[in-house]
Amino acid sequence: MADAPILAIDPEHPQPRLIERAVAALEAGGVIAYPTDTYYAIGCDLSNKKAIEKLYRLKQRASNKPLSFLCADLSDISRYAKVSNQAYRIMKRLVPGPYTFILPATRLTPEIAMTKQKTVGIRVPQAAIPMSLVERLGRPLLTTSATFGGEALDDPREIKAHLGHGLELVIDGGYQQTEPSTVLSLLDDRVEVLRMGKGKIEGVE
Repeated sequence: MADAPILAIDPEHPQPRLIERAVAALEAGGVIAYPTDTYYAIGCDLSNKKAIEKLYRLKQRASNKPLSFLCADLSDISRYAKVSNQAYRIMKRLVPGPYTFILPATRLTPEIAMTKQKTVGIRVPQAAIPMSLVERLGRPLLTTSATFGGEALDDPREIKAHLGHGLELVIDGGYQQTEPSTVLSLLDDRVEVLRMGKGKIEGVE
């Protein structure tokens, strides 16, 4: 059964009362779907273990494969990752935007969200809806692309049809072209492009 209601939210100016409704679902341990600046995603409160387990089941992903998470800003990132001066300078130029940064994790990061090497993937998206969600929630969102059968879903109705049985709600923020983020490793003060995606990287060193 695909029970999750679809909530239409303005992607440029998200209505606070609708964001409140989505955040209430997250605070209650729910998994929700929402648009980002790269794809439609499904996500949950990073601090809620049961919600994380639910997200992994819905994604059909092994628990030893960490997911990235969304933070509100650079100071939020520095709570969950160790940020050197060099990494900070690079991120300051690129966030918010379609980038995922690989950094050493701090103790605040749940184990399920870090690799065996104790690294994390963190994003600060340039999209009003996910930014409003993390700012209002006050904690990062563990996040992954909304997919079914290996294909990215770019329509809220498709997301409801295929994943609605495991979601509290689906946010409709309009059509979203599916394009992955650019993944940059900033470990050991070296910039390494692990995946080229939507984010441009000219002049980053």
